[in-house]
Amino acid sequence: MEDMIKRIVDMDKKAREITEAAEQEKAAAEKEIGEKAAQLREEYLSKARRRIQVNREMEQRIAEEEWAKTKVQYEEQMNRLNTLYAEHGDEWVRAVVDAVTGQGPAPDASR
Repeated sequence: MEDMIKRIVDMDKKAREITEAAEQEKAAAEKEIGEKAAQLREEYLSKARRRIQVNREMEQRIAEEEWAKTKVQYEEQMNRLNTLYAEHGDEWVRAVVDAVTGQGPAPDASR
């Protein structure tokens, strides 16, 4: 009988040790999963931040290129206007003054 009780106590002790080991393993696994999730999240955010920076730099470069093209077009238009004014400015002024004072025909808009 004593031998039977001893075996039951030993089996109970062994069962508790197995249960405790399983709980420790479970806790360690949960901790590892949490750490891995945090690591993956940080890696993802880091990659996203790098991608955002690359996109920002690319968009800035594209905007600067577009501005440079637009600036060239505006400068070309300004040069054409200045050339036309240099060639026809006096004539335009006279035509506007004559039209306003009623002393001549309306200016020719085709020039």
